[in-house]
Amino acid sequence: MVGMTGRVTGKVGPGRVGEVMIAIRGGSEAFNAYPYLDEEIAVGELVVVMEHHEPRTVYVSPARR
Repeated sequence: MVGMTGRVTGKVGPGRVGEVMIAIRGGSEAFNAYPYLDEEIAVGELVVVMEHHEPRTVYVSPARR
């Protein structure tokens, strides 16, 4: 799971729970998302999973192009 990319579907930021969609098993699944660093990530941005906590929580950072 760590290192996978996804797309933000619910704004991610400090003090809030966002949502990201990640491609898994031929489809996509939603995960609760928190920022890896204290930064805001807007809806539609690509992110990279930095940490994964069971069952459906990820810590993400913006994917730099």
